[in-house]
Amino acid sequence: MLDHKEILDLRSKHLGPSLSVSYDEPLHIVRGEGQYLFDAKGNRYLDCVNNIQHVGHCHPKVIEAAQQQYKKLNTNTRYLDETIVNYAKDITSTLPDGLEVCFFANSGSEANDLALRLVRQFTGDKATIVLDGAYHGNLFSLIEISPYKHNGPGGNGSPNFVYTLPMPDSFRGKYRGEDCGEKYAQEVQSAINEIQKKGEKVSTFIAEALMGCGGQLILPKGFLKKAFDLVRAAGGVCIADEIQIGFGRVGSHFWGFETHGVVPDIVTMGKSMGNGHPLSAVVTTREIADSFNNGMEYFNSFGGNPVSCAVGQAVLDVIKEEGLQENALEVGSYLLNQLKNLQNQHDLFGEVRGRGLFIGIELVKDELVPAASEAQTIVNQMKDKGLLLSTDGPDHNVIKIKPPLVFNKKNADELVKKIDETMSE
Repeated sequence: MLDHKEILDLRSKHLGPSLSVSYDEPLHIVRGEGQYLFDAKGNRYLDCVNNIQHVGHCHPKVIEAAQQQYKKLNTNTRYLDETIVNYAKDITSTLPDGLEVCFFANSGSEANDLALRLVRQFTGDKATIVLDGAYHGNLFSLIEISPYKHNGPGGNGSPNFVYTLPMPDSFRGKYRGEDCGEKYAQEVQSAINEIQKKGEKVSTFIAEALMGCGGQLILPKGFLKKAFDLVRAAGGVCIADEIQIGFGRVGSHFWGFETHGVVPDIVTMGKSMGNGHPLSAVVTTREIADSFNNGMEYFNSFGGNPVSCAVGQAVLDVIKEEGLQENALEVGSYLLNQLKNLQNQHDLFGEVRGRGLFIGIELVKDELVPAASEAQTIVNQMKDKGLLLSTDGPDHNVIKIKPPLVFNKKNADELVKKIDETMSE
């Protein structure tokens, strides 16, 4: 086995220099099981942040599904196959009526790129409304609509067809307090007015119902529903990006958009969908899907292959069989309450927020100045105590907590205890 330094040297020589590693002292992880990761020295770490291994690292049922399907067949979608149609049926059964047509791909980025193609074909326009601080994927088309990237280091700003709304942050945003949703919705109308003043038409509004890279942000009450209404009234299509928050993570509902009482026209999903296997999907209405059937075939060499669909089916089955959505609600509510109890004890705790096992702790200093360096220090010290966390948000001052859904109350107690200790230190 290569040692720590040899791996770093090889990374430096053979991997792109823009690829980062976590923590000041990078970890050499060699094994995963459930909510735990193990390094080359045998140390065990509680994984509090990996939302991709949704049902736990190396879940035996998911592994078995992949192995058994690999033994039988793995090919493309140009042959009739039961796994893809059964999986599509089960995916759409979790969604509101009308969202019934699936397109399969390999990553959340591919899913969001395809969603943009769908809406631009359907509307005949390109004007796109996005939330400041949003991240929707690593393809060029998605960097264009991701302020988190194009307004960050190395970015070139947004193209002229992208209209950015202020991040709907009720804690440190342009409008604050519990009743600010209507004010943020007015910003949607302002963007629509600007688009129409140019003689253009609204194509789409894309948003996460709970913002991930925006800092584990819970959108203000009423905002998303009003935004969808305004966009549709202007002839636009509404995309719900569920790539970081879907599949029961929010606990109270299977999909994040359901917490806002809205029904999107398109839903994109990925990450947790395959529990680490490259799998994603776009689900939309028959009308939008039919408009895309314009003679140019959509074909994806690997999207929807039998192994991927068998893996995805196993993930869906495990979520249901093990009651993981219910666990996300119970453990997530317990953890959120425990963390909120720490707020009065630690001055850096600005806001603790979340739903289910999607939680953020925003750290701020006097006058709500982001405490980014402190957040980074805490994350590194927590790693040394055997718990893995990371930071997020435009100012990198939010500690994000998005563990596998097998996370339990004992894990929550350990996390709270060690955060309390680290903050006190």
